[in-house]
Amino acid sequence: MKRTLLYSSLAIIACLGLYTRFWEPNWLEQTTRRIPISRLARPVRAVHLSDLHASPEVSPDLIDESFRMAIAAKPDVVLLTGDFVTTTTTFDRATLISQLKRLAQAVPTFAVLGNHDGGEWSLSCGDSDSTEALRSVLRESGVVLLDNESRLIELNSQTVQLVGVGDLWSGEINPARAFAQAKPGVPTILLSHNPDTKAQLKRYEWDLMLSGHTHGGQVVMPILGWSHVPMWDHRFTRGLNPWQGRWIHITRGVGNVRGIRFNCRPEVSVLNLEPKAM
Repeated sequence: MKRTLLYSSLAIIACLGLYTRFWEPNWLEQTTRRIPISRLARPVRAVHLSDLHASPEVSPDLIDESFRMAIAAKPDVVLLTGDFVTTTTTFDRATLISQLKRLAQAVPTFAVLGNHDGGEWSLSCGDSDSTEALRSVLRESGVVLLDNESRLIELNSQTVQLVGVGDLWSGEINPARAFAQAKPGVPTILLSHNPDTKAQLKRYEWDLMLSGHTHGGQVVMPILGWSHVPMWDHRFTRGLNPWQGRWIHITRGVGNVRGIRFNCRPEVSVLNLEPKAM
């Protein structure tokens, strides 16, 4: 009996290990959320993707599939919130450019960078302090990088404002510069890799902030709900959250670090932005 229990336990542990490493990290989930935005005149559909983490641990097929799902959702715009790679030296540059180019040619695509894409934090981890490698990838692919800047675009025959800030951990964030040319009174979507930046951005005018960074916890223990989330405010780790009369959406991301996920599937987020009934 004891031997049977031991073998059963070992089999369960082995199956969980295989699931955590080979199944769930590649099991993409498409989620759809409705978000009321008071200043919108007409609906807008956006796809929010983050944390691709192109690397030896994340299959190019996974990134391809996330982009296929994004395009199939027929959005007006695709918004990418950083961490395109795990390190700036261990990704396939040509493949990532090709993938992003297909996405940007199908749908207008805008982005900000994350802490893994170069900067102070990357340097502290033995990587590069320069973000130029990823900036050049985005330039060549046709993805528009919002580098502490705002941009007015037309979506569904109305003007919508996008504002993108640099990454908090990388020492690249500059809210004053990002909002310097922002137009007041326009529905505004803010792209910021790390949700903790809300503290620095609260005095500015925006309706919806899109973030990644957390991976939704990546490994989330059932019942206990424990997960490792690299941020200060653990109230905002995943999903759609109200905050001070506006919204913060945090996607679980597409890729991962160390090649594992558990109870926290990778995510393609479809966001239906709708005029708020007065």
